[in-house]
This record gives sequence, structure tokens and C-alpha cells, in this order.
Amino acid sequence: MKALLRASSNRCARPCSNSGGPIHLLVDSTGLRLCGPGEWLIEKHGTRRRRAWRKLHIGLDAETGQILATELTTSDVDDGSQIEPLLNHITDPLASFIGDGAYDQASIYSTVAERHPEADVIVPPRSTAVPSEMAESTPTQRDRHLQSIAEHGPMGWQKRSGYTRRALVEASISRLKRVIGNALRSRTEHRRATEIAIAVQALNRMLELGRPKSVRIT
Repeated sequence: MKALLRASSNRCARPCSNSGGPIHLLVDSTGLRLCGPGEWLIEKHGTRRRRAWRKLHIGLDAETGQILATELTTSDVDDGSQIEPLLNHITDPLASFIGDGAYDQASIYSTVAERHPEADVIVPPRSTAVPSEMAESTPTQRDRHLQSIAEHGPMGWQKRSGYTRRALVEASISRLKRVIGNALRSRTEHRRATEIAIAVQALNRMLELGRPKSVRIT
């Protein structure tokens, strides 16, 4: 509990990874409502007001399902800007970094490469993406993604690259909202960070007690 209370205003305590090797890190973000006395007014009197939100950025270990890193920001913060803070939580080496098209930014490729040179960055290029000038001689990771998409199509690229694992972080976000809720009840940023830290540790502890396994039957 002391570790949780020492969390900063926008960071949450990071659990240890039990994957036993380099981590396949899945990243995504989701919105959480801010609750307060105003919610009671809406229910009782039908009062309407603009809802306030916070954005929760998540880094998930694909092998264990454990949430390794979180950042809580205002709703207008760009997802890509939180990659460096998320990586600050992770001391284990990365095997791959997997995110959706919102993370198709040159700065993200360079940030991951600087910290984890061996890691694959698996992010779908935007529809307007074009190969770099060095694509023919020394293609970048992004160039190779574009080449694979051109050769095998988007779905083929997803299977070959391992991008399909990203569904796991979406499932984790859904689980958080179903088990914990989709709103923050604390009134200050520091307490909201602590609220998220407690929620994450509870979800991770549940996974330690038992994790379902899915088996394809058709």
C-alpha cells in the first residue's frame, strides 16, 4: 500500500513481469469518466453538463496479460506522446512494441530503437504512408511493413507480423471496465493515479490466481 501511495500524480506502480524473457509490449489507451457530486444531480434532477474525462494509457505484457505500465492524462493528450513515459516503467528488454495506427510516428520508432534496439516495432502504417528514400537499399522497419502489406495485404501482414496480438490489450481494457468500472471517483489527480494503481494491481493479482486459455475448436 505504501508503494501505491507514493505514486506520482500521473503514474501508477508497475508490477513485475513474469514472462521469463523479452516482453511483447502491447499499448493502447481508453477514456475514463470523472465522477463526482454532479453525477447525483444528473440522476435526480436531469441536469446536463459537459462530461469531464481522463485518458488512461496502458502497456500490457502479451505473454502474461499483466498490465506493466500506465499513464493517466487529460483527454486531449496524444497517444504517441506517452510512449516514453510508459517505457520508463519497464526495465525488462522488449521483444516487440505493438500498437495501432495512432502510434505510426517517426518519434516512436526512434524512441523504442534507442531504448530497445532489438525490439520490433509493429504498427500499421497510415493509408497515406510512402516508403522512405532508403527503402530499396536499407529499408526501415516501417518500410518493411509497407512492403509486406503490398505483398500480402493488410490481413496477411497482421498475421505475419504478430499484430493480431494487439487484441489482447483491447480485451484487457474491456476487462478493466467490466470489473472495476469506466469512471474515476477520486477528486484530485494524485488520488486518481492511486485509484488506477490499486485497480491495476487487483486485476494483475486475479491473473496470478488463474488465467483462462482459449483453444480454437473449428
